[in-house]
Amino acid sequence: MIKSNIKKVCIVVSSLGGGGAERSSALLSEMLDELGFEVHIVTVLNKVNYSYKGKLLNLGLLKSKDDSSWGRLKRLLVFKKYLRTHKFDYIIDNRTRIGFVKELIISKLVYSSIKIVYGVHSFKTRNYVHSNRVLGRWLYRSSYRIVCVSHMISDKLRANYGFKNLETVYNSIALNSFNALKNSNQNNGDYILFFGRIEDSIKNLTLLIDAYQMSKLPETNIKLILLGDGKDKHTLQQKVEQLNLNNHVLFFNYMAKPFQMVRNALFTVLTSQYEGFPMSLVESLYLGVPVVSVNCNSGPSEIIINETNGLLVENNNPLAFADALNRMIEDKKLYLNCKSNATSSVEKFSMEKIGSQWKSILN
Repeated sequence: MIKSNIKKVCIVVSSLGGGGAERSSALLSEMLDELGFEVHIVTVLNKVNYSYKGKLLNLGLLKSKDDSSWGRLKRLLVFKKYLRTHKFDYIIDNRTRIGFVKELIISKLVYSSIKIVYGVHSFKTRNYVHSNRVLGRWLYRSSYRIVCVSHMISDKLRANYGFKNLETVYNSIALNSFNALKNSNQNNGDYILFFGRIEDSIKNLTLLIDAYQMSKLPETNIKLILLGDGKDKHTLQQKVEQLNLNNHVLFFNYMAKPFQMVRNALFTVLTSQYEGFPMSLVESLYLGVPVVSVNCNSGPSEIIINETNGLLVENNNPLAFADALNRMIEDKKLYLNCKSNATSSVEKFSMEKIGSQWKSILN
């Protein structure tokens, strides 16, 4: 019997909807499928909104039926049997990994004898690697690779844990899916745009609203649109009302494909406390729309070339961010320069280029 040379990869992710790690995992499945790998995806939660390639094992369906201790054990046994049956060459684990005992069982018993690639998608690394240096090293130092979505995250893990198995691979963007929109007419609206999760402790939208109020944008009738859903939406709406900005700051509900709104924005903004690799910046730039972002940990400094495709601003400084907003509407030469360089500056994040890095790792 001739053994197939096709390598089998299992991507394990919390879900296929809602977040950046989940979206990048869906794109990764398409990328690896194009490269000729046999792709399987295992989701922990029953949330499948993003398109993907490969076979899906949705453990979330079992979770919704029985989330007792016995139900969790059954799901773990189903997962282990699935891995054993399909004899994967690699597992790419992009879940958040919290809880030492649970991760000990998964890493040492469920994943035993398979090459494991652990993904780290946020500068808040304790969501992926145990914060205790000894326990974190013990769990992950013998894994095949730890793949981080920015150099800043890789440097942090190297300094904190001394890992030797680190790789930096940026999230990719499916450029082809944007081409029709990118080549269409661009009707710049009278607004700047934030799109993402409305969660103030991470996205720091209080800073954004304060900076917008300090800027000259309200008096020039350039609106701020916050596009997305999240637990702090109502609180931020109340803040806007208290500042008498109801006619200037608008809230739109989450859109699965917000890219026409992105395409027509004057520029997009990011004020996060921390990130991993913010795809909203990459997508905005590829659509020819400049960006203004705080220089948070991590990601923006590896995407934005200051004054070339956008502006990179000191974090947690609303006055500095207000000045950056003013520059983008007052300095036409700066704005047009950033706009003209936007698309070309992010072509290095194409699926083809990022895919070649993954191919090298998995071969």
